[in-house]
Amino acid sequence: MRYDEFTVILPTLNEKETIGTLIQRLLLSYEGISILVSDDGSVDGTPEIVRRISRRNRKVSFFDRRGAGLKRGLTASAVDGIRDSRTRYCIVMDADLQHPVEVVGKVAAKLAAGDDLVVAVRADVRKWEVHRKIISKVLIWIGYGILVATGRSRCDDIFSGFFGVDRRLFVKTYKENRGRFVDGGYKILFDFMKCVGNKEMSVGEVPYSFGVRKYGASKAGIRQGLLLFRSFFS
Repeated sequence: MRYDEFTVILPTLNEKETIGTLIQRLLLSYEGISILVSDDGSVDGTPEIVRRISRRNRKVSFFDRRGAGLKRGLTASAVDGIRDSRTRYCIVMDADLQHPVEVVGKVAAKLAAGDDLVVAVRADVRKWEVHRKIISKVLIWIGYGILVATGRSRCDDIFSGFFGVDRRLFVKTYKENRGRFVDGGYKILFDFMKCVGNKEMSVGEVPYSFGVRKYGASKAGIRQGLLLFRSFFS
């Protein structure tokens, strides 16, 4: 299988330790795939690494969001990356190697088979503290309840940051619901799902084990938690 109709969107903010490795693994694993790095203002050398690779491979591109003067945030970065891509399908994943490269092919296969949205579901989260697991569960229950109450499509991991989508459906949904996406937040999947009726798209799932972060620090914090509550009520 070739992957000419797929673009992997990598939202980045200071990922120099992992970005080069991830791009090379994706290029070696999936013939024809495009990679778009949507950077939110990295100052650690991430842009230089990506630009160096892109000069050797036209399938790799770098979107400097800071230079474009756009709103900051993971959701905004991912949205801009999807809108800027040109393939039929987009697959959004983290750039820190916690999302396994081998799962990309499984997500792509389900999209090619007809699903409009394919979510990589965290079946095993390693080394999370107990309090973090409890908070995560409570937030998931709230979000899931909102989707049920409003007649939206659901999946087993509504806050996953690893998913594939039909680009045309995503762009259409975003244009029609621009104000409901929380740009500074980091739960773009939930923002998307809360805007699409359950009869408007088919949803597939792929389970995977969420890896342990080896480099850098998580961007999640109190501010991100508050922005998630904003997503619940937008």
